[in-house]
Amino acid sequence: MNYVDRVIEEIKKKNPNEPEFHQAATEILNGLRPVIERHPEYEKAALLERFTEPERTVMFRVPWVDDAGMVRVNKGYRVQFNSAIGPYKGGLRFHPSVNLSIIKFLGLEQILKNSLTGLPIGGGKGGSDFDPKGKSDNEIMNFCQSFMTELQRHIGQDTDVPAGDIGVGAREIGYLFGQYKRLRNEHVGVLTGRGLTYGGSLARKQATGYGLVYMVEEAMKCRGDSLTGKTVVISGAGNVAIYACVKAQELGAKVVAMYDSNGYIYDKNGIDIAVVKQIKEVERARIKEYVNRVEGAEYHEGCKGIWTVPCDLALPCATQNEIDEASAKILVENGVKYVGEGANMPTTLEGIAVFQAAGIVFLPAKAANAGGVATSALEMAQSSGRMYWTFEEVDAKLKNIMINIYHNMDNAAKEYGVEGDYVSGANIAGFMKVAEAMMAQGIV
Repeated sequence: MNYVDRVIEEIKKKNPNEPEFHQAATEILNGLRPVIERHPEYEKAALLERFTEPERTVMFRVPWVDDAGMVRVNKGYRVQFNSAIGPYKGGLRFHPSVNLSIIKFLGLEQILKNSLTGLPIGGGKGGSDFDPKGKSDNEIMNFCQSFMTELQRHIGQDTDVPAGDIGVGAREIGYLFGQYKRLRNEHVGVLTGRGLTYGGSLARKQATGYGLVYMVEEAMKCRGDSLTGKTVVISGAGNVAIYACVKAQELGAKVVAMYDSNGYIYDKNGIDIAVVKQIKEVERARIKEYVNRVEGAEYHEGCKGIWTVPCDLALPCATQNEIDEASAKILVENGVKYVGEGANMPTTLEGIAVFQAAGIVFLPAKAANAGGVATSALEMAQSSGRMYWTFEEVDAKLKNIMINIYHNMDNAAKEYGVEGDYVSGANIAGFMKVAEAMMAQGIV
């Protein structure tokens, strides 16, 4: 059995009942086969074993009091995966689906994503099975303060800098930062995604969605194509989806479908993103309200059907494994030409295989959605230097980073004999920087 296969087998054996982590590790390690063949010294140094094992995993209870005076208890996690190239960096996810497997898959992906940005940040991830939906602001504050009371022991501006993810927006970051500041008596850039009045960065809210579209735009440009006149389907209705829609429309595309966790809207005339923003960002309501405000729009219960809508470009921006093999086949049959992953691992391994076999330009999450963490790193730089960049400055840096990521993974794929395979290209380009740092630092 070769080295890669042996490590994949060991991961599954040592980490039972962690299917998301198994999936992420298998996809990454399979993409690294050409590298391992060229660098036999990595096996002697057990580099893959060290790369796929977190440096530190913290699990803790989070007790909090609801508005009825009842004590509730949730699980909290922080996986500090790899610090070879910089302090741990990765979001916090508050969602009932959160478990150790999901946090580990996200943390492993984050190592490569952060490396691809070219910025000095390592990989980590965290969160809780707490569900902010339906909770009052007071309940969310109580939970966030309890969560940070434990988390503050393990993070710091030069150690581990969390950010937001699903279920953790500006409100949650504010409560988390306030508690950190109260406990540690320091106002430092220990969290990113902060409000503009207390150290945040302009363009952070838009960054992941904008960055996704910038990368798609570059991939199209390299093929003599553009977004002008293209039909786009976007899953999700959070920050990533909304601002991917904004930027795609700015560049001449027509976004015809979006969804939240209950169902999807279809608007043949093109989504009115101002209405979506009012519903989701201001009112915090369900997306089905869109059809009551926009004539001719349709609402369909359930999410899976969104991938039956014909499009040139599909941007999955919701959650993991939302495009399976069947949905991928329908997208291909309906003429999709490009798929850019805005969420983390939104396509199953079988779905990826369908896209690649059909010659679809498939831009994987660790590259395509790196705009968020890239701008978080820019926020860290502003915090460290007590600087404040304009929206245009941050946006220009973001666009340049995304263009560079595209070409780095394209060049890596070509160098290792897998031209056009951006899954492998992204894995290789991200991994090589981390591998060189790990080898240089010895057995740690």
